[in-house]
Amino acid sequence: MTAFTASHNASRSPNAASIHDEIHSTQSTEHHAPASRPSGGHSGHSGHSGPGAGPRTPRPAGAPGGGPGGRKFFRRKKVCKFCTEKIDAISYRDVRLLQGFVAERGKIVPRRLTGVCTRHQRRLSLAIKQSRNIALLAFAARF
Repeated sequence: MTAFTASHNASRSPNAASIHDEIHSTQSTEHHAPASRPSGGHSGHSGHSGPGAGPRTPRPAGAPGGGPGGRKFFRRKKVCKFCTEKIDAISYRDVRLLQGFVAERGKIVPRRLTGVCTRHQRRLSLAIKQSRNIALLAFAARF
């Protein structure tokens, strides 16, 4: 014990000093996991088990999920339906057209899925909202 610890323990009650010494003596003999790694509720290993539980190996080329030659199909660039058909005004009364851009649940489908350009997507969403307000389109699907 250092001089500080001895004087610190002397100021405490005799019972507290002995408990303090017992705790420190048992901690030095016990083996603990490294303090830098929190347990997080796992059983001490890295989250996966089985064969190959060590460091991950890179995936072979051509496997789904990336790498050169990973995709077997060619994704065509989506073009705006309104630009190709030269539709200038998107009417809120054209329910059949608007329903193609509204999902089953009633949400407006994003342009990354439909391929509509930014300008027409804005006009499309305004037309959908207008037709919802006058009850031509439903706000949400019926359950």
